[in-house]
This record gives sequence, C-alpha cells and structure tokens, in this order.
Amino acid sequence: MGGGTGRQSMERKQAKERMAYLLAEVTRNQDLYYRDAQPEIGDGEYDVLFDELQELERHYPEFASPDSPTKRVGSDLDNDFPEVAHPTPMLSLEKVYTTDDLEEWIGKAERDGGGTLSFVVEEKVDGSTIVLHYREGLLVRAVTRGDGYVGNDITENVRTIRDIPLRLREPVTSVFRGEIYIEKLDFEKFNEATGNIYANPRNFAAGNLRRKRSMEVAAIPLRSFVYEGLNAESDTQEHIHVLHRLSGLGFLISDNIGFFSRDFLQTSYDSIFKDHAWLRGDVKGLPSFIQEQLERRELLPYEIDGYVVKVNEYAQRERMGFTAHHPRWAMAYKFEAPQAVSTIENIEVQVGRTGRITPVARIAPVWIAGSTVSNVTLHNQDYILGLDAAIGDRVSVSKRGDVIPAVEDVLEKNDAGNGAFVLPDNCPVCSTRLVRDGAHHFCPNLGCPARVFGRITFFAARGQMDISNLGSETIRALLDMGLIKDIPDIYTVDPDRLIDVEGFGEKKVMLLREGIEKSRQQPFVVVLTALGLDEVGPKIVELLIEGGYDSIDKLIEASHRQDPELFTRIQGIGPKTAQKLIDQLRDPFILDMIDRLRKAGLTFRLTTSREKDDVSQIFHGQVWCVTGNFSHFKPRDRAMEEVKRRGGRVVSSVTGSTSHLLVGENPGGKYEKARKLGTALVYEEDFLKRIANEKGEQ
Repeated sequence: MGGGTGRQSMERKQAKERMAYLLAEVTRNQDLYYRDAQPEIGDGEYDVLFDELQELERHYPEFASPDSPTKRVGSDLDNDFPEVAHPTPMLSLEKVYTTDDLEEWIGKAERDGGGTLSFVVEEKVDGSTIVLHYREGLLVRAVTRGDGYVGNDITENVRTIRDIPLRLREPVTSVFRGEIYIEKLDFEKFNEATGNIYANPRNFAAGNLRRKRSMEVAAIPLRSFVYEGLNAESDTQEHIHVLHRLSGLGFLISDNIGFFSRDFLQTSYDSIFKDHAWLRGDVKGLPSFIQEQLERRELLPYEIDGYVVKVNEYAQRERMGFTAHHPRWAMAYKFEAPQAVSTIENIEVQVGRTGRITPVARIAPVWIAGSTVSNVTLHNQDYILGLDAAIGDRVSVSKRGDVIPAVEDVLEKNDAGNGAFVLPDNCPVCSTRLVRDGAHHFCPNLGCPARVFGRITFFAARGQMDISNLGSETIRALLDMGLIKDIPDIYTVDPDRLIDVEGFGEKKVMLLREGIEKSRQQPFVVVLTALGLDEVGPKIVELLIEGGYDSIDKLIEASHRQDPELFTRIQGIGPKTAQKLIDQLRDPFILDMIDRLRKAGLTFRLTTSREKDDVSQIFHGQVWCVTGNFSHFKPRDRAMEEVKRRGGRVVSSVTGSTSHLLVGENPGGKYEKARKLGTALVYEEDFLKRIANEKGEQ
C-alpha cells in the first residue's frame, strides 16, 4: 500500500512538472503566432502540446492554472451576462467630418494648453469596445461598454479571444479599454454563413460577443487592440508612454499610430520609437498624416471608420475635463457624415413566412437618397445589442446599397433611461413561445396567422408563381372571409365569392381566375422555390436539380433517409441547409401541402422545356449580377431570368467570382465594387442586343 501511495505521489509530481512545461510552451507558441506572427512550430505540433495539456488538466484539475490556454476553448454552458458598473464612465467621442474642423479643434486645445500640447492619433477600429479588468496580472473580468456607465460581464466569451492575455507579463492590477474586432476576410466569410445579417464588422463583433455559449465564440477569429489604461500609474504623465507600457504588458497595439508635437524630436521619446513603427512629427503635419493613412485604408486587414486624436498630456486632459457625453480632450475624425439623423420612436416585432422574428424601428421620418424613411430593420437581438439601440435614442441612418434603410450608429442615448430593446419571449401574433436558431428568433407555429399570410404572399408573388391580381390585399381579403386557409386553397377557391366585396369588380375577379389557372403551368424549379422552404431559395433549387434531384419525390425520399451527406455532397450546399431541407420535407404539414398542390395540377418534376431548347446558352459559365433601374425589365429580376434561361448563373452581390454586372439607371454600390474588381459592365441596350442575337461575348 505504501508503494502504491509512493507511485501516485511520483505520478502527481511528474504530472505537475509536465503541466508547467506544457503551459509555458503552449503560451509561448500562442504569443509567437498571434502577437508576433512568427510561429516556430506547425499547427499539428501545437495541437499535440495543447491536447496533452488539456488531458492532464482533466485528470489533475488541482494543478491547472487559471490562465491556462485551454480556457480559450470555451464552454457549452449558457452565460447570463450580469450587469457591471464601470469604474469610470465609458463616454462617447465628439466627432468632426473635415480636416478643417479637426484643425480648429487642435488649435483650440493648444490655446487652452498654452501651446505646449502634443497629440496622439489612433485608428478608430470598427469593432466593439471592451473593458478588461486585471488583478495581479490575471484577467478577472471583461465587460461591454453598455450605456457607458453599466455594461455586461462577458468574461467567459472574451477568454476565448487568443490575443487577449489571460495573464499579463507583470502582476499589474488595473483596468484597460480596447476594441474587439474581426478582420475583413473573416467577416465576409462568417457573416455570409449567418445570412449576411450584420451591417458591418462592429455589429458582427458585438453580436457574437453576446453569444450564450463561449465555445461558439471560440470558433470565431475575433481579435483585439488595447488603447487605454484607465487608471494609469501615478508616474505616467503621457498617453504615448502608456501605449508603450500596454505593449510591454502583452497587449496588442496598433502599428498605425502617430505622435505630433511642436518638439517631437526630444530625446525622451527615443526609446519608445525605437521599439515601435509609429510615426512622429510636427503638429502641423497631423492632418496630412490622416490623409496619407486614408489612402492606405483599403490595404488594412481590418475595417476602420475614422481616426481618434487625443491630447497626450494627462495633466491637460484633467484640466480640459468632460461633458456629460464626451471627453473634451479627444476628437474622432469620421470618414463620412451620416446621411440622416433621426430618433427611434418605437420598436415593433414582425413575423415572417418562415417564422423569423424581425424587430423594426419606427423612426421620425427622414429624407435619404430620394425617399422618406420611417421604418428601419434592426435584424435581430444581437444586432440590437451590438448597437445598444433603445427607444428614444438619437441614431444615424443610411441606405445600405442605396436600398435598405439601416441604423448605423447610436449617436446619443435617450434621456428616459430606456435600455437596449429586448425581444418578447412569445410570438406577438399567436403567443407561441419563440425559439432561437443561430442569430435569429423564430415562431415555430406553422399555423401562425402571420406565417400563413407571409407564406401565401410569397408563393403568389411576381418572381415566384406570379399569380396576377393575387396581391397582399386580395390575400388578406380571402383570409379574412375564410375562403382560404393556406397555399393549396388558392386552387380550390371560387373567385366569384369576391365580386360583392368592395374593391373587387367582375373584371378583376376574372383576371384573378385567369392568373390562378395560368400558374398551374409553372415549371418545377419555380414551384419548388415558391413553396418558400427555409434556406431553399432559387440558387439552392438550381443546385439540387443539377445534383440529380429533379423531382419532389426524389427529394422527399432522400430526406426520409435523414442523411445530410446526400445533399452536402453537392457543392454549394452546406450542413445547415441540408438539415433544414431534411427537417422540412419530413414535416407532415409540408408533405400534406405538397400533396394537395400536386393534386391541384402543379408540376413537381423536371420536364423538358421547349423554351429552353430554343434558346442558345450564350451565358453558360458566366456569373451575373444586376444593379439600377431598367426600361425593358420591370422588375429587374426579369433580366436575370433571361440570363438563367441562357445558361448563366445569377448572384445577389458582386464578388471576385462575378463575371458580369448588368447596369441600369441610378446604380448602387455594386457598380463601384464591380469597377474596382474589373467585372465586365453591361448596359441595358447592349444586353438587349445580346439576347436578341443569341450571341454574346464569352
């Protein structure tokens, strides 16, 4: 027995020593990879060390260090995000939009300071503010900015961000402020995977930092810069020294920092600029520095939306003080002024055909890009939390892509004390308890009146079954009268029942009947898309048919096998879409709807299209997108139908793989992006000639 105890003691000692070695090695290699971009070992070798450390910590938890890199893996437990008061207010920044206004502010600050001031210029990274609390060098708390006075504790999520030190290089007890962001390429990749719901990297970072499970945050390559020590040591008198100090503690600091002073060459700064690639110069050159940096903006791997100019001397900062809204010693130079400013008067909740819950801000009407805007989508709960948007807030509003109204930023918090809007627990229409799937909340009740109305409206719309005279008002009348209850009833209803209803004459009813009958001839590709299955839009339908699923029976049979790989083996269809398809085509409600529509005479298998046979496939292998307004194609989707008929593929946004952009009058942002990418630009007159001649530039 004594021998056994001795062996166990030896094993524990060896495990403790091995864990200490692995902790040092894994931490060192993480720093080499994330801080210095100079890894010494490959991913495979690193994984072996990491896995061994994780396994030993599982067996000997008493030896596990609180700053172990394994903490970055995250947990599958839900976080509560309790509120935490900030030690000092996290105020917003005053903003200017021209260099003239910036120079005026600099001159005023110098006059107030007797002409002895220096300034630090930092990038305004498009991310989410974070407040980091360290005790004796150990990260003990990470808090969102919130309303500037109170934020939410998201420590477990922030621990997963690999370039934020879990332990500083010195046992410092302090609070630091920084920005968590995502690089451009990663943003595009991950935002596309979530349905392109995030307007910009800032909202993406903020939204994902509020995920309930930290292991989900760990899967996202968030990064950080730290730029303030909120209780700087008493012997530190200047911000430029604090930035240098932050770097020495192990934080990542931006390389693109400028220092400007009337005496910028004084030797007291030599040691700082020896260690950093920061620029220093005379105050007169500060605006030029910003303009030069602007020219390099596209080369940055991350997004910035301006620069922040700060008074360097802390003593002068204290003299300049604060307003209730912002510090007087800092100014944000923003690239573009907001197109409009308004106030959120109310936030309502809408229910779509798939059950998706969408919060919509009702704002005081403003004129933007040729129209009055009073309703602005807020996408989902994460988007709202990313903005910290509340009723009564003063907000900047723009039209994304010149089409979709969007709240870009909260400029001023409301005076009523309203907190960020929170979605209800139950569906506002049918009271069914909402469920969350990814970034969105859904009403799971297929019979929810809002879902039924949305489903029928989508099915009948132009671009889907294109049923003439069956618009939203007619659908609402049919539902209110109890003449239809869902999509299949369109083909059994007697339109004559509407003749005595206000707004429905004999001619309109006759056209409605003709539209319904004509829609029975729509091909399988249109019928399948018009069903409005979640995640199954025109592109997915096209991929499914190309993958051999040319009938609804084949799709249903494959879905009942419950093997997602049957669909994911088709390039372009991911696991999420495959599982959604399987779940829906096994749902008795949807199967009954398909069966009733089949009996009504709709086409549920691919048939040979004489029209397609008669048209040359001049756009085969090409990828087209469209922007602007057209004389001959109203709506413009009709032009894209011509592209698809001739073998082309249609996409909704311009990327590097887009070969052609069809350009109409008043083109949006797609036009500029296409020009930068070298995408072929085709105008309406030329497009009409191509499809008339059945010849095209390949």
